[in-house]
Amino acid sequence: MQEMTRQQYLQAMGIQLWENRLLPEVVEIDACVDRSIDPEPPLKTDNDNEEHDWQSLQMMVESCVDCHLHENRIYPVFGTGDLNAKVMFIGEAPGAEEDRQGEPFVGQAGQLLNEMLHAVGFKREQIYIANVLKCRPPTNHTPESTEILACEKYLTRQISLMQPDLIVALGKVSAQWLLKSDTALKELRGRIHYEEKAGVPIIVTYHPAYLLKNPVKKCQSWDDLKLMLSQIEKTKD
Repeated sequence: MQEMTRQQYLQAMGIQLWENRLLPEVVEIDACVDRSIDPEPPLKTDNDNEEHDWQSLQMMVESCVDCHLHENRIYPVFGTGDLNAKVMFIGEAPGAEEDRQGEPFVGQAGQLLNEMLHAVGFKREQIYIANVLKCRPPTNHTPESTEILACEKYLTRQISLMQPDLIVALGKVSAQWLLKSDTALKELRGRIHYEEKAGVPIIVTYHPAYLLKNPVKKCQSWDDLKLMLSQIEKTKD
């Protein structure tokens, strides 16, 4: 378009022409910008919303004072692993080392869990690990009902956000909470449970801390892990 014709168009649109011998085109473009209109913000994706939900939940856990356990904690232990994992492991409560680091299963029991996972072809980063309680009982006592009730909303929400294909309950506390049962752990082992609250299949096995004290039970835990692998294969079909 010839310069004269271009200027006529701009004048007809009511756009004032500015002359700058150094940067004429840049100034004219700038003069055409309506600064009263804000640019549209980028649309949020489902992944953005999900990440926000996880962050909000973690902030709630970190600021939680719903029971007395917050009084002595160093760090709350939220959970760790792949948020898109198909398998979720749920333990009992943080121990001393977990309390110091703010991460579940990092002590001796955690090392054994890593070995168990490696034995069936998994890396720790491929699963998600959480506990029924987010704060350490100072004396490592078995979680009390009031402590579990104060904390269970966080684990329930984690399960809801993850929607795993399978949950592995590590130990009696986790198994009985998930299944809402007081049945002994040894009787809950060896089969797949379908519990309405979690909405996913559940496998029950011994807690790694128990196995450290009772290594003879490792053979039974190996059977439970093989059951886990079998269930995972079924979900692929």
